[in-house]
Order: sequence, then C-alpha cells, then structure tokens
Amino acid sequence: MTVFLLGVGAACLLGLGFVLQQHSAQRAPRSEILSYRLLLTLMHKREWLLGVLFMVGGQVLSAMALSEGRVSLVEPLLATNLLFAMGLARRITKQSLGRSGWGGVALLGVGVTVFIVSGEPTGGGTEAGVLRHWLVFGVVAGVALLLVSIARRLPLFEEATLLALAAGLLYGLQDALTRIAGQHFNHGGIDLLLRSWQTYAVVAIGVIGLILVQSAFESAPLKMSLPALTAAQPLAGIACGVGFLGDQLRVTPAALAWEALGLACIVLGVVVIGRHPAMPNTCIEATVRAAQREAAGQRAALRP
Repeated sequence: MTVFLLGVGAACLLGLGFVLQQHSAQRAPRSEILSYRLLLTLMHKREWLLGVLFMVGGQVLSAMALSEGRVSLVEPLLATNLLFAMGLARRITKQSLGRSGWGGVALLGVGVTVFIVSGEPTGGGTEAGVLRHWLVFGVVAGVALLLVSIARRLPLFEEATLLALAAGLLYGLQDALTRIAGQHFNHGGIDLLLRSWQTYAVVAIGVIGLILVQSAFESAPLKMSLPALTAAQPLAGIACGVGFLGDQLRVTPAALAWEALGLACIVLGVVVIGRHPAMPNTCIEATVRAAQREAAGQRAALRP
C-alpha cells in the first residue's frame, strides 16, 4: 500500500508538472530547441518553475517508491500521470472527457491492474553482472540517442514525438539507476552514495531528459509528446528492472500473455488519452496567433 500511494502521488505531481511546463515552454524561441539555452530562458517563467517544482516533487516520491518496491511495480503506477495531466488540461480547455476520454482512462487503469496482478513483480532475483548491466544500459541509451538523431531531421511537429520517446527511455533508465543509488545510500550512507557513479548518472540523465522534454513541449502540442513520454518510461524501466536489477515477473505462458495484454492496454490507453481534445493545443494556437499578428503588421506597413 505504501508503494501504491507513493507511486500514485508521484504520478499526480508529474502529470501536473508536465502540463504547466508545456504551457510555458510552447512560448519559448524555436531557435533554442535542444539547447541548454532553452532551460535558461524558461527559468525566468514563473509558471515553468512551478511545473518543475511539481516534477521534482514527483521524482522525490517516485524515488521513495522505488526504495520500497521494485521498478517493475512502480513504473506502471507512474504511467497514470497522464490521468492527472488530463484533469488539469480539462480545466484549461473546458473540454469534457466524453466516451473516448473515459475509454482511455479505463484502458490505462485496466492495463496497470492486469500487469501488476498477472506479473506479480517481486525482488529476490540475482542482479546481472557488469557486462549485462552495461549492455542493457547501452541499448536503452543508444536507442534514445538514435531517436534524437532522427528527430533532428524531421519537421518540428513530428520531431516532438521522437524527442519525447527518447526522454521517456532515459527517464526509465534513470528510475532504475535511482533504485541502485538508493540501495547504496541504505547500505553505506551518504559516503557510498557520493562515490557511486549511478548518483551522477541520475543527475546527468535528469538534465538531458529535461532538455529533451522541454524541446518536445516547445515543438508541438502536448498531445504529440506526453503520450510518447508516458508510454516509453514504464517500458524502459521494466526492461531495466528485469534486465539488470533482478526484478522477477511470472513467466508462465498464461502470465506472459496477460502481462503483454496489460502493457498493450497501458500504451493504448496513454495514446487515447493523449489524443483527446481536452489535451491543450496551445502550441498551434500560439503559432496561428503569431502569424496573424505578423500578417496584420505587414498590411499596416503597406498602407499609405
């Protein structure tokens, strides 16, 4: 129950933080996409800082949940952040959920429940050796780097989804490393924590992920980025948990089928909710308004 409450609390703060960050980031200069200057610009916006405060609070709660439970258990709970993002977005857009919205909510809730009940994530497995550890780390980080490389060649509107996918993969990896860092703190205190490379990797991945997320939020409406981010993070986290942290899932044919169905429902529910009309479309609206103002200015300059 403690892990459940911490996981859902973290999801709530993360969802609210993402909406506030996107609402602010979409007004930043497009020339600062994928640059540290974007963060420097956003630091002057009160709404963005509030969103970051929510996100940091969510990450603290998720770290506490990871210290109490397995990554494979916590990650599906964190995927529910989209429900809380939908709640705040609904207040912004005044759009009711409707049949598709409630359908997405049901799919996400059912998917999380089915995966946890069928998989019964537990610890106790043997943690992977150094080679397997770095292999899983390299694959997740490499796929994220490949997505960013491809995204840079795409139009802004399409770039957002790939950037969000890359950030989600890195955040899943960060969650796994956070659990290792927590174990070091529990066993050796602050001294061992500061001497472990995982601690600094968590910070570095957090900064890189933040730049990717804000760039995705700036590039396109929230519905183009948040579903991809929310779907990729639990998949990467579960892969890392099973891959090198010793997490164990039931592996009977029936259990594997239900686990796959649960993950499919989570991803589908995330996509359905993210595409709902209640999710803000402010990036497009802001672009249209800017174009209209520019056109009006040009017409005024041509008048005698």
